[in-house]
Amino acid sequence: MTNFAHHACTGTATSAGVSIHYTIEGDVGAPVLVMSNSLGTTLQMWAPQMPALLRHFRVLRYDTRGHGRSSVPMKPFGMAELGRDVLAVMDHAGVARAHFCGLSMGGMTGLWLARHHADRFGRFVLANTAALIGPASVWDNRIATVRRDGMAAIVPGVLERWFSPSYRASHAQGMEPVRDMLLACDPAGYTANCAAVRDADLRGLLSGVEAKVLVIAGEQDAATTPAQAREVARAVPQAEYLSLDAAHLSNWELPQAFGQAVVRFGAGG
Repeated sequence: MTNFAHHACTGTATSAGVSIHYTIEGDVGAPVLVMSNSLGTTLQMWAPQMPALLRHFRVLRYDTRGHGRSSVPMKPFGMAELGRDVLAVMDHAGVARAHFCGLSMGGMTGLWLARHHADRFGRFVLANTAALIGPASVWDNRIATVRRDGMAAIVPGVLERWFSPSYRASHAQGMEPVRDMLLACDPAGYTANCAAVRDADLRGLLSGVEAKVLVIAGEQDAATTPAQAREVARAVPQAEYLSLDAAHLSNWELPQAFGQAVVRFGAGG
C-alpha cells in the first residue's frame, strides 16, 4: 500500500518450524498493540475493537498456532512456545516493543511474556484469564470429545459459557461470527491448545511480573471467574482490576467498554 500514514499488511512468521499468520495495521508512528486471541478463535475475534484501537495504536493481530491461517504443530507445546510465537511475529513485523492485550488463553500467553520477556513490552491487558485454568479432567474430556466427534460437538456448550444469557437471547446473530470461527477451527490445533492450557500453571510467575497490568474480568464469566481474575490482580504488584458485566468473551459482548478500557490503560491513563 502507498498510504504510509495508515499502513496495513499481512505476513507469516516462523517460530520453531510453525507458521504464524499475522496482520499489522494503523498509523506507522503510533505505539504498537499486540492482540492475542482466545482458544478456538482467530485474529478476527478483535474485529469489534479495531475501529477504536486504530485511532490510538498500530495493531498487530495474529492467529495462535493451530488456529486460523497459522499451521498446526505436529508436536505438543506449552505456554513457552505460545509466548515465543509472539516474539517471532514481532520480529518478522519489525516491532521492537509493544503493548499486549490477550483474552483467556491469550491472557495466559501474556502472563508468560510479562515474566520472561518484559523488555519487549510496555503494558499488558489480561482479560478473562487466570494463572491456572482447570481442572485437568475438563480439558481431557473436551479433547476426547473433539477427537471423537469434531468441533461441532462442543460449540453449543462453548457459546453458552462465552456469552451471558441476556446476550444470547438478544444477539443471536451477533454470535454467528464466533460460532463460525469455532466450527472452522482445526480439531488437531484446538486439542493441542487445550492441552497447553491444561498443563499451564503460571501462579508462580505472578509476583515477579514488573509491568503495569490491567486485569479485566467478566462478572458472569464461569470459565475464568472474577475470583480467579482478582487472584491475578492481587498477586501482580502493579495490577489494576476492572470488572465488566459480561461472560467470558467480554470484548465481543461489550465491545465499546472493552475497547475504551484498553485505550485508556494503553495510553497510560
